[in-house]
Amino acid sequence: MSRVPPLARPGHRRGHGAQRAWIVFGGRADHAWQRLLKPGFRHCFAAIEDEAGWLVLDPLSFRLLVARVAVPPGYDLPGFYRRAGLTPVGPFPLEAASGGAPLPWLPLNCVSLCRAVLGPLAPWALTPAGLHRALAQSVQTRKKSLTIGGDQV
Repeated sequence: MSRVPPLARPGHRRGHGAQRAWIVFGGRADHAWQRLLKPGFRHCFAAIEDEAGWLVLDPLSFRLLVARVAVPPGYDLPGFYRRAGLTPVGPFPLEAASGGAPLPWLPLNCVSLCRAVLGPLAPWALTPAGLHRALAQSVQTRKKSLTIGGDQV
């Protein structure tokens, strides 16, 4: 009896080398219910950088926008968003495989999509402002741990 070889990993997992994600927050209220959310943090989306350039994942009201941005590799897309009045937070390295617990079930919205991009270690949040607060805190903690101790990195 011949043994069936293990399935090869899907090609999309081989990807384009190391990936880093930025979570971008904006404050425009396109719907009346969004006015209940904190100004400046009414929507969020993910921008993923790899060696081929930038990929943007933006959950809109009735569809998911997935777009490869037509800019040269190495372009400062977070800087562009900052100049446009948005608030990018990151970068967050994306690991090929993580051993964390699966994400809890949530309806598809901008926060759950950004948490799914970041993976099982993403902070818990229900609103864009809550996600921003948790991510900004984790970025500050990372910066402190890199600078404490001078010699240690």
